Amino acid sequence: MNDTRSLPPPRREGAMSLEAALDQRRTCRDLSHEPLDDRQTGQLLWAAQGVNAHGRRTAPSAGGLYPLEVYSVEPDGCAHYDPGRHLLRKLSERDLRSELANAALAQDFIAHAPLTLVLCADFARIARRYGTGRGPRYVHIEIGHAAQNVLLQAAALGLGAVPVGAFDDQAVQRLLELPPDHEPLYLLPIGRPLRG
Repeated sequence: MNDTRSLPPPRREGAMSLEAALDQRRTCRDLSHEPLDDRQTGQLLWAAQGVNAHGRRTAPSAGGLYPLEVYSVEPDGCAHYDPGRHLLRKLSERDLRSELANAALAQDFIAHAPLTLVLCADFARIARRYGTGRGPRYVHIEIGHAAQNVLLQAAALGLGAVPVGAFDDQAVQRLLELPPDHEPLYLLPIGRPLRG
């Protein structure tokens, strides 16, 4: 499958200040089934790993090695984010959300979230420079930066989000048919909050 989905250019200025986004950020599991539009999806992906005004990623990376890879799971399938071109490359047209919820230890809100970002890491990419001792530490720090960017962007867009670290790594990898070197580390279900 070689289907791509171009995303609208990311907004560089929003209606909400960073301070307000920090103030509004909260964990939200009660998400509406209503789909997100391409502008929202694109903005969230850009916040995770997009290219900023300096030609770098929106999240800092040790040595500029960028070991993170981002996948989206939506009702119409799974896709891989291409940060340089700001587009999604479709990998599957199947709705994998219920199976993803099962792989995440039956956390049912994932089955209803209109978007789940799956943050993965290619540990070999960073080990080449920092080794297998220090390298993984930098990956874990970086994934925290990327996830926080997404959570703050969700708050700025008036969306709810919840970081999920409890899942069966191999089950997620098999379900999404990820390359063997793209290890899933974090799930970020996102949608409109059902409660204020």
